[in-house]
Amino acid sequence: MGKTAWVTDSTAFLDDELKNNPDLYSIPLTILMDEEEFIDGVDLTAVQLFEKLKHLKNPPKTSQPSIGSFQGLYEKLSKEYDQIVSFLLSSKLSGTFSSSEQAAQLVDIPVTSIDSKILAYPLSALLKKGIELSKEGKSIQEVKKEIERIRDTNETYVVVGSLEQLHRSGRMSGVQFYLGSMLNVKPIISIEDGTLKVKEKARSEKKAKEKMIDFLRSSYQKSRFKEAYILYGLHLDAAKAWEKDLQEEFPDLTFYCCPLGATIGVHAGENTLGISWFNEMK
Repeated sequence: MGKTAWVTDSTAFLDDELKNNPDLYSIPLTILMDEEEFIDGVDLTAVQLFEKLKHLKNPPKTSQPSIGSFQGLYEKLSKEYDQIVSFLLSSKLSGTFSSSEQAAQLVDIPVTSIDSKILAYPLSALLKKGIELSKEGKSIQEVKKEIERIRDTNETYVVVGSLEQLHRSGRMSGVQFYLGSMLNVKPIISIEDGTLKVKEKARSEKKAKEKMIDFLRSSYQKSRFKEAYILYGLHLDAAKAWEKDLQEEFPDLTFYCCPLGATIGVHAGENTLGISWFNEMK
C-alpha cells in the first residue's frame, strides 16, 4: 500500500497519541483580529484569544488555509510518502476541504481528502480510527468508506458560551440571536450533515445540559458506543465537573474532555460546553 502521510487541520485537537505520530501533519487556520494575523495554535492559543477578545475594536475573523499552503505541504510530503490522506473540518463550515481538494490537483502524489462534517476532537477521533484501520491492512478507499459510514452516525450538541460571538461571526441569524439574548434562552446547537442547526431552546444552562443528557441517554441505549467527547471553550473545570456527573450514570462509557481551540473559540465563546459521539464508533 506504500507509506501514508496523514494530514489534518488545526481545529482538530491533537492528544499525545496524535502528537507522537511521526506521520501526522497539521495545517493551521488563520485568525484575524484588528488587522493583526495569527496562526492558530502556533502564535495564538485559546487562552490568549479569549483575553484579546475583551479588547477588540472589530469582530475577529477566521480564514482557511490557502490552496498554496496545502500544495506546499503536499509537495514536501511527496518526497517521503507514497500517498496522503487528509481528514478536515466540515466543508459546510469552512473552505479548508475545498483548498485541499484543489491543491490535490496540482501535485503528483495521490491525495484523498475526507470531509469529516465535524471539527475539534470528534474530527480527531475519526482520524485515529482511520489510522487504526490502515494499520489493520485496509486500503485507503476501504478506510474512506468506513470512516464516512461512522461519520454519518455522529451526534453533536453544544450550548455556546456567547450568542453574540456566534452572531457576529455570521454563524447565527439575527432573529435567533435576538430571541436568545432578549429572552435569556439557551439554544442547543447541533451539527447535522456538517452544518449548524438550532436543535432545541432551553430556559437555562442547567435545562440545556439536562436536554443534552437526554439525547445521550437515548442514543446510548440504542447503540452502546464506547466513547463520548465533552467539548469546552476555555474552562476545563466545568467540563471535568460535568464529566464526573456523566460518568456516574454511564459507567461503561469513556469520556474525553477536549478543548475547542482558538479558531472555534472565535465563533463560540469561552463558556461553551457540549457533547459529541459516534453511534457506530464501536
